[in-house]
Amino acid sequence: MQDTKILLLEDDENLGQILKEYLDVKGFQTTLCRDGKSGLQTFRNGKFDLCIFDVMMPIMDGFTVAEEIRKTDKQTPIMFLTAKSMKEDTINGFKAGADDYLTKPFSMEELRLRIDAILRRTKTQLNGQQNVPALKSYTLGHFRFEYDLQTLKSANEEYHLTSKEADLLQMLCESKNQILERSIALKKIWLDDNYFNSRSMDVYITKLRKYLKSDERLQIINVHGTGFKLIEITDNKVSL
Repeated sequence: MQDTKILLLEDDENLGQILKEYLDVKGFQTTLCRDGKSGLQTFRNGKFDLCIFDVMMPIMDGFTVAEEIRKTDKQTPIMFLTAKSMKEDTINGFKAGADDYLTKPFSMEELRLRIDAILRRTKTQLNGQQNVPALKSYTLGHFRFEYDLQTLKSANEEYHLTSKEADLLQMLCESKNQILERSIALKKIWLDDNYFNSRSMDVYITKLRKYLKSDERLQIINVHGTGFKLIEITDNKVSL
């Protein structure tokens, strides 16, 4: 945990200092910036394991900072802390590349649990030990999906996936041609099957469809009221 570096962007002086002191006490190396522009520059000049961004900040808001980071970095997890609670704002946060979204006011315990969950998903445990699972890769049409590397490749394309994109695509691969229940995926990846997380998953399904669209044999279909199904069609038949 002492090697886990967090970039915290929060323009509220009191809250920012409280959060930094809390995270430092918990053993994280926390860098605090007061505006989005300086935060983006700090990110580019350093190496961080997790980013925690407020949305409403001077000079550059948190969504814009995340979008800039995602142009070159798909792996570093991003969490938004915000007073905004509108459904559209939550979805915009995930579209900007967020891995999680926590609405103010929140408890420090909830923040810590969410940090713990994000770091587990990115294979870093809070006790400082590395969680190294068996390497997993999948063939999907003309694509090769390397789960541990979070890459989706074909002869002409290469996508670097976020941790949630990789987790969701893996679950679809593991249940290929079968229904992946929405509630199961939400509880495993998002840890909660509430409305906001459900809408977030819809955003990620749309992204995965976009990545796979060059291979017409691959489809992610909606199963009304239940979930999703990844199907692969070969010679007019569903590949089992």
